[in-house]
Amino acid sequence: MAASSDSRIAVYAALVGNLLVASTKIAAAVWTGSSAMMSEAIHSVVDTSNELLLLYGIHRASRPPDREHPLGHGRELYFWSFIVALLLFALGAGVSLYEGVAHLMHPQPIEDPTVNYIVLGLSFIFEAGSWWVAVRRFRAAAPGLSYLEAFRRSKDPPAFMVVFEDSAALIGIVIAAAATAAAVAFEQPAWDGIGSILIGLLLAVTSMALARESKSLLIGEPADQELTRSVVDIARTRKGVESANGLLTVQLSPKQVVVALSIEFADDLRADDIEHAVVAIEAELRARHPIIAALFVKPQTSLRYRQLRERQLLDRSAPA
Repeated sequence: MAASSDSRIAVYAALVGNLLVASTKIAAAVWTGSSAMMSEAIHSVVDTSNELLLLYGIHRASRPPDREHPLGHGRELYFWSFIVALLLFALGAGVSLYEGVAHLMHPQPIEDPTVNYIVLGLSFIFEAGSWWVAVRRFRAAAPGLSYLEAFRRSKDPPAFMVVFEDSAALIGIVIAAAATAAAVAFEQPAWDGIGSILIGLLLAVTSMALARESKSLLIGEPADQELTRSVVDIARTRKGVESANGLLTVQLSPKQVVVALSIEFADDLRADDIEHAVVAIEAELRARHPIIAALFVKPQTSLRYRQLRERQLLDRSAPA
């Protein structure tokens, strides 16, 4: 399974909330002519499109392995998450900045600010409900960790993307309300354009953070350290294993990990004994950690493993 059901629920909740918010904001922007409201409407439309892309990515990633993709299609989720981050930057931030600059150059008064306040209030309620669902799901997956640490360690982009998008949306609504109030109170329509620019900058920062994390997962991050320690502990306790030298892990999707394990077996073991030991290790690892999609075991002495590791470290430190 490429993504947890909790993430899917959070994405569906965000999709419903964004549809409601986008509809009300578009109507208000057309009615009042507010630049900040138009930026918020664009933001909600982009967020709605993003949730659809995340759901599409979850669907594509859940397909079983085939001849051309023997390890499955889990990486598709990371690809579409990266696309979502780029769209948030190109469409959300780019169009909001354009709207803000255009409104500064050609300011127009807000015709009916009361409509803006009502729509922004309703939008805040809709977004807050979606945000609450996303945060609860996100925190349940990483109890005891700070939000920043949970974000850095998460292997499930839909989970943290919905939290970031909804958080940015709530902040954007506050900015739009403040810009509208300032434009009306000071009779300076330019404040409306400034609000739109601030919303664009907020979306740009959010999208860059999401793109950075999605790119890291797409390239290939290691699995969680707790899984790494557990694999080594299980391997070294098997009969016939002299030592578990180390391992490499790659996260394929939120629920798929590839493990390459270096083991030194006892010298008196025959080839079929080593094979039986590997089968036993794999069976126990899959029972304890169903997230392991593939396990590769390399029989190797501890001395040889250390030599290769030292050579790799020297190659990395050598000047290009």
